[in-house]
Amino acid sequence: MSQTASLQPSIHLSNNAQQRAASVPVRLPGRVYLAVLTWAFTVFNSMRVLAYLPTMWAILASGDSSQHSLWTWCTWLGANATMAAWLFEQNGHRMGRAVIVNFGNAAMCAVTVVLIAAHRGWSF
Repeated sequence: MSQTASLQPSIHLSNNAQQRAASVPVRLPGRVYLAVLTWAFTVFNSMRVLAYLPTMWAILASGDSSQHSLWTWCTWLGANATMAAWLFEQNGHRMGRAVIVNFGNAAMCAVTVVLIAAHRGWSF
């Protein structure tokens, strides 16, 4: 009787080996990368919250919102609000930096939507 060798060896790890493999710390460069990425996200998206101000000021100063698309601003409002809600849900109902920044962006979009609509003569 002949036996054939399997081309794909099966690897069986004990529970203890699986736990050790799962507890291996992330390499230091990976941690540094994630820390830099987290702060870059926070800084740039916080700056984006402030970047809405010139648009708001232009609408207020000119009294003309015709050059701004209400559809676009509503889309951005929805995208930021749903991203904040999704992040909140995915992070166990914790208000992390990304959630706060996305809520901030949604709030600024909402203010811009109100300004555009108000300057088009829409009443609320």
